Amino acid sequence: MTQSAPASPPPAPARPVDLRGRSLLSLDDLSDAEVDHLLATARALQEPISSGPLRGVSVALVFLNPSLRTRVAAEVAMADLGGHAAVLSPGNDAWKWEFRRGAVMDGDAVEHVRDAIGTLSTMVRGLGLRCFAGMRSWKEDAAEPVLRAVAEAARCPVYNLESAQDHPLQSLADLLALRDALGADLRGKPLALTWAPHPKPLPMAVPHAVLRMASRAGMAVRVCCPEGFEPDGAFLGSVRRAAEERGGSVSVHHDQAEGLSGAAAVYAKSWGAPSFYGRWEEERTPRAAAAGWTVTRERMAAAAPRARFLHCLPVRRNVVAADDVVEGPGSLVLNQARNRLLVQKAVFLETLRP
Repeated sequence: MTQSAPASPPPAPARPVDLRGRSLLSLDDLSDAEVDHLLATARALQEPISSGPLRGVSVALVFLNPSLRTRVAAEVAMADLGGHAAVLSPGNDAWKWEFRRGAVMDGDAVEHVRDAIGTLSTMVRGLGLRCFAGMRSWKEDAAEPVLRAVAEAARCPVYNLESAQDHPLQSLADLLALRDALGADLRGKPLALTWAPHPKPLPMAVPHAVLRMASRAGMAVRVCCPEGFEPDGAFLGSVRRAAEERGGSVSVHHDQAEGLSGAAAVYAKSWGAPSFYGRWEEERTPRAAAAGWTVTRERMAAAAPRARFLHCLPVRRNVVAADDVVEGPGSLVLNQARNRLLVQKAVFLETLRP
């Protein structure tokens, strides 16, 4: 008698997502399942919560740079969840901090970050930090020295509210906006991240965040930029691998119309040319020559019918993008901004809940 093959064991049940006590420094800190869980939580949090799940919980929000959406989203998120946010701006309404280990503190800085963060960690359950790029050295900014110094000194979860080279909460807000507009499965859908003019060179934090988000979603990502403005090669390689693992791709286009052709979504953002990093006077000439890269309605016409337009805000109108693009029927800029509150609530709730 022929013996039948043993039945395959049933698939292991998916492990429940538990983010309690976790920091969020980058989208790379999250698995795909954790990203999906946070976005599902964000959607559920569109409705008010009467129970105050974070009642009695406080966070500190440290802003070394200006903010509108990030600051308001974080403060309102904690209030909506029943908690409290204490906002600090070292150097303005708090002592100026020193971040270097072994520094001889005989200058303007009054308090070392290890002492400041050590103190805050005894008073709050979580800590958000905004710290922009220094824009002097690519190597230094890529190492995220301020974010890392705070994360090392903290004894509680740390949230990246935009750092030298990343903006994970913007990534989550953008992904939620794209899924709502284009469908839950974004694999293979073309997204054009286009460089745009700006009066000065800007950091790579948001472009990196967009590339991380779109590649993790398996989109067909096209980076549109003038020659010399391509993102760092090592970073491009990492997001290209992430996209290909999920059925997507990442390509670079020096012709904006070619890159936008047939795109389901166009994300406009300016950034400083990595090839001129720290030598911004030299970058002025190629930047001026690329002034024609403003995203106009005529340029959007190259994209797919009903293509969506995205920008993280604030946007230099009629420099980065024309008024009728920012306010056009395909614009998602206010959806993205609204989502900043929803994903901030989701991150606080999931990482700080009992």
